[in-house]
Amino acid sequence: MTTLNIRQTVVELCVELSHRGHFSGTGGNIALRIDATHIAVTPSATDYLTMTPADVCVLRLADLKQVEGERSPSVESGLHARVLRARPDVQASIHTHQPVASACALLGRALEVPPSPLQQLLGRRIPVVGYAPSGSGWLSSRLARALRPDTNAYLMFNHGVLCCGASTETALQAVEDLEALSKTLLLQAIAARCEREPFMQPALRRVADALAA
Repeated sequence: MTTLNIRQTVVELCVELSHRGHFSGTGGNIALRIDATHIAVTPSATDYLTMTPADVCVLRLADLKQVEGERSPSVESGLHARVLRARPDVQASIHTHQPVASACALLGRALEVPPSPLQQLLGRRIPVVGYAPSGSGWLSSRLARALRPDTNAYLMFNHGVLCCGASTETALQAVEDLEALSKTLLLQAIAARCEREPFMQPALRRVADALAA
């Protein structure tokens, strides 16, 4: 099994996510499908701007046994594996702490996607997965129950976001589109509250200005 190319793709995707502000330091992780039985996963606690293909871990999808890689795999490997086992159409799974969508995850409310091309990529509704500790089987089980064949973005309460796609490009686009949608919906909510509660306008407008910047 030759995995160098896909391990290099993991590195390049992590660097791209870092440059776009969706990864920071060691915060965030991804998994890419290699074949029907193996996945490539980011290593644990590794700065993605210094990561090399040799650091990327190759795991058996069925039981997460490590077969390649010089470091330990991400503690969120089980989270990604749940997605890739349940969705054979998915090639890439990305977990981020991207700023605005993660703020929406803290609110604990699902996002309704307005009728638009976004629905084809993200789904009609972005569900919220209930809180569970990072890296736990509890969290991956909760995500597994929320998975839908027509939904490629999930908010994880107090934990961030998971997006997936049929390719690295579509998974990355889902991350970008979810962030843009989250910003739009938050600005709309702020505007509505300003109308209901005029005394809150100065504080809310500062928040809106920061989001719009």
